[in-house]
Amino acid sequence: MKIIFAGTPEFAATALASLHQAGFPIALVLTQPDRPAGRGMQLHPSAVKQFALTHQIPVAQPVSLRLDGKYPQDARQAHELLQATEHDVMVVAAYGLILPPSVLQIPRLGCINIHGSLLPRWRGAAPIHRAIEAGDHETGVTIMQMDQGLDTGAMLLAEKESIRADDTTGSLHDRLAAMGARLIVDALKRLQQGTLTAVPQPAAGVTYAAKISKEEAALDFRLPAQTLARRILAFNPFPGAVASFAGTAIKIWHAQPPTSYTTQQGQPGEILQTGPAGVLVACGEGALLLTELQKPGGKRLSAAEFLKGFPLPAGQRFQTQ
Repeated sequence: MKIIFAGTPEFAATALASLHQAGFPIALVLTQPDRPAGRGMQLHPSAVKQFALTHQIPVAQPVSLRLDGKYPQDARQAHELLQATEHDVMVVAAYGLILPPSVLQIPRLGCINIHGSLLPRWRGAAPIHRAIEAGDHETGVTIMQMDQGLDTGAMLLAEKESIRADDTTGSLHDRLAAMGARLIVDALKRLQQGTLTAVPQPAAGVTYAAKISKEEAALDFRLPAQTLARRILAFNPFPGAVASFAGTAIKIWHAQPPTSYTTQQGQPGEILQTGPAGVLVACGEGALLLTELQKPGGKRLSAAEFLKGFPLPAGQRFQTQ
């Protein structure tokens, strides 16, 4: 069974590596164009492209696949390449481009997607972030047959994964990436054997995981401490939660509602205590203990180390929106 693989970030590269190791012939890889990154803003290839080039797999990087979009010539060339490439199925994982009907119908066995949630909950671009932000206790991976909708296709395989109290998007991402890589190999083996069954998604329980914006990173201490604690975990490693103090944007990488401090009152954003355990900040409801911080141009530090170079005196306040 020959595969065309479409994906871009590390989540997708993990699946691509698993398919390659399992011996599935990969005829072509589609991935997003190289993007500027780092201090020099030099162009960097995606994780998927790096794997493909290392293993001598042909790569294409169309800007768009929509024949009626802004780049019809680029899309037309991509269509011609897909049609000329011998394959049976397309596997898609966090590709980042919409696959129009004209692409979905090209593979003989259709397009199969690896999605990082238990559908129909958290359809859309950022299912891992949103599950943590919402306080979900469970998520997982769904292997689904793609259709024209946004993650609306029939489910082929699914597996659950618990969300731990200290999970960041980074830590949960890695477990789900490994799970998705294992499940897609299983799905394609079943597809070859004719034992893969499609089940329509339930009509109830649909939620949408909107793409994460950098604007969401700013912490508003008028919100409950528990809400802010979840957002900090959800935005680690991207985009990183930010608290503004005296005009300085401080990244907050870890925090928790305290369990061993006496109850104190304060205005939202007010620093109540500082110490080796962290920086205790009043919130709209309860207080939040900041335990890992980073100043602009600096390193991620424990609160104790951070305070040595950047004092946060009790009584002063972080900015509220």
